[in-house]
Amino acid sequence: MNNRLARLEEEAIAFIRNAENLALRMDEKGFYVAFSGGKDSQVMLALAEMAGVKYHAEMQVTSIDPPNLMRFVRKHYPQVKLNLPKLNMRQLIIKKKMLPTRIARFCCAELKEQAGAGCVTCIGIRAAESTKRAKRHAIEVQGKRIGFDIINDKLVESTPGGEQLFEMDSETKVYCVNGKDKVTLAPIFNWTDTDVWDFIREHNLPYCDLYDKGFHRIGCMLCPMSQPATKRREMEMFPLVAERVYIKAIRELMEMGKYDRFDSAEQVFEWWISGESVNDWFAMQVRNYNQPNLFDDEPEN
Repeated sequence: MNNRLARLEEEAIAFIRNAENLALRMDEKGFYVAFSGGKDSQVMLALAEMAGVKYHAEMQVTSIDPPNLMRFVRKHYPQVKLNLPKLNMRQLIIKKKMLPTRIARFCCAELKEQAGAGCVTCIGIRAAESTKRAKRHAIEVQGKRIGFDIINDKLVESTPGGEQLFEMDSETKVYCVNGKDKVTLAPIFNWTDTDVWDFIREHNLPYCDLYDKGFHRIGCMLCPMSQPATKRREMEMFPLVAERVYIKAIRELMEMGKYDRFDSAEQVFEWWISGESVNDWFAMQVRNYNQPNLFDDEPEN
């Protein structure tokens, strides 16, 4: 094991152990480990096991998880509790009367983010994943825009730089958690992709085969946050998802009078996976329609 990985492991395990009393005070079952089957949550679960703390690992099944991922989780992680959704993705779209978008990402809020309320929840987010995630904190309380430290089993507000606002032996700004709060802990927040894969190789962990098929991240199929190229690759691998979930839901929405600018459910779907605004998408269709075919034969004189 290289020195960096050894240090990161040691720090992450100490980080988790430092929060155990708080976790047990909030929930007698200990930490809620939010598992997804992806590489980061695998590392997170392995670290919780190595720390020897009390925890329960659960996965929020969304109904649009890749089949490869679900097979992998069921085979290699029988200790993880699989929680089925109250509404599947198609039913959720009908309920909301719209498709999820980058701005209206109700799918995550309904299918994933409610889990772990009233617990100290271990999550596998990392700053290296995106600019948005880099602005988050290793310890958070859901709904708060500040970071925290855990000192003497208490949540203490920290400055953006991570320094304590107050010394513990003088005036201390302590946040008192209640039964509905969700405290999130991200022990691998400062790990890089290389660190994660080094850990997986060092500990000989199995991983989902989608990573070997070109996927860098694994999540819900046709996520509105994914790039169009990723969505098209998912469609090629799992062609029935588009028809059975999204296009079927779009047809029902069109019967309600939604998406009436479009000619068909298939056309709505093509617009949706493009990630473009409706006006930009239609403008692009007009440009493509009016563009001359460069391969047409030259007109006869």
